[in-house]
Amino acid sequence: MTLAERIDAFSELGNKLRKLSNSDSDLDNIVDKAGNENRWFTPQSIAQAIEGITFLLDTDKLHNWVKNYNVSQTPNQVGIVMAGNIPLVGFHDFLCVILAGHTAVIKPSSQDMVLIKTIIEMLVKIDPRLSERIIIAEKLNNVDAVIATGSDNTSRYFKKYFQNIPHIIRKNRTSVAVLSGLESENELQLLGHDIFSFFGLGCRNVAKIYLPIGYDMKILLKAQEGHREVINHPKYFNNYEYNKAIYLINGVDHLDTGFALFTQNTDTVSPLAVIYYEEYADLLHLYDTLKLNADKIQCIVSNSKLASLPTVSFGQAQQPDIDDYADNVDTMAFLCKL
Repeated sequence: MTLAERIDAFSELGNKLRKLSNSDSDLDNIVDKAGNENRWFTPQSIAQAIEGITFLLDTDKLHNWVKNYNVSQTPNQVGIVMAGNIPLVGFHDFLCVILAGHTAVIKPSSQDMVLIKTIIEMLVKIDPRLSERIIIAEKLNNVDAVIATGSDNTSRYFKKYFQNIPHIIRKNRTSVAVLSGLESENELQLLGHDIFSFFGLGCRNVAKIYLPIGYDMKILLKAQEGHREVINHPKYFNNYEYNKAIYLINGVDHLDTGFALFTQNTDTVSPLAVIYYEEYADLLHLYDTLKLNADKIQCIVSNSKLASLPTVSFGQAQQPDIDDYADNVDTMAFLCKL
């Protein structure tokens, strides 16, 4: 298959996914199966993940993206160890591998088998030739390179196991927001999407907020009321109740909205249903702090200018563009050099 033919196949996949979003019976069947596999995968979160994929699969967008790379004419077998924290989180790696001209040897997460297999089946129906470029595997033996996503613990195992082949190994990351105090009510409401989408389980979810000294927290908390429905999810509710009990028992100061806990903490990674916040005196000092923790931060949500640190607008953390690479490692460049 030529690169243009592969792009056409993914573009048509995007069209079919858009139609799927409007077909209740087909979508409900997939959602039911995926939800039984992973209780975090609600109809809303699956629909949001599909919408994010269709945003990527625009014909012009795909062509403009790949023209920046020297796509390989010699296919290698590239293993992809997928995560399962949010729906279809491994899709972008899969897209990169196929468009870069390689064979994708996929080890799906046990928490996200239904959705990724559904996507692959749809793609192969569009162009059956792609079946020769896609392998679902239990173990990644005899691969020429690997892209693996996991926790800090599993990343150490991956680095050792795949040390003799080219690899991208991703660890735990989280995202932060920087407020100036001049944000509009709408911007703060949009920040709620960055915090609560996918129940806060993604690496692009904001888990920590930096505030100017003296910031009125009531303004921020009031703006989050539109996301109160997260508390209706049993697993999220259990995390909220557990962390609330821990804070009450240990006398940890916190602000309770009834669906999330906000507490001051210098760490960047917060427990589920908890959002850390920290005051800063000036942006220059904060810039140094963020730079120091760059290897732990996936993205920064802010309207403030933070020198060389890239930022995303409020409400856009979970809407990455096609060249917003995880861990800021250019996946396509890596694949095209194999």
